[in-house]
Amino acid sequence: MKHTHPLPGDIGLTQISGVTGRLIRFGQWINGDGFANYEHAFLVLPDDRLLEAEPGGARIRPLSQYTGADVLYVCPKGLTEQQRSGICKAATRYVGVPYSFLDYAAIATHRFHLPVPGLRRYIAATGHMICSQLVDQCYQDAGVHLFADGRWPGYVTPMALYELLAR
Repeated sequence: MKHTHPLPGDIGLTQISGVTGRLIRFGQWINGDGFANYEHAFLVLPDDRLLEAEPGGARIRPLSQYTGADVLYVCPKGLTEQQRSGICKAATRYVGVPYSFLDYAAIATHRFHLPVPGLRRYIAATGHMICSQLVDQCYQDAGVHLFADGRWPGYVTPMALYELLAR
């Protein structure tokens, strides 16, 4: 479900420019998401704040940093206030979790069915996450499972969130 005004618990999807954005687009392409328009996902928190994964670790920042940016705000239909609260509460546990560009490679390895011991455990690990994994994990911690397609925990990209919630 799309929103014009973000609410706590919503997911923001946006573009990233420059080399980092191109690398993420390539990573998404390898994972079957094509050269898509959304390379970044973040979680809206109360008090006009957000949680996002960054190369220096997940951080809580002002939502105003995206003022004027092309951001699509989405959430599952029927998300309750109690669930939104639980998602936001879960988010605070992940401040500082390192970003992992290697997760794109791990997700691609799974997509291509390459036999790598421990791959599922690595992708599901919460000690390192890309932005979309971070958002998905906060939802899971609150008991809201976004994907019901049998995918591995952590097997999620920003475009997977777009395909699920914005189409």
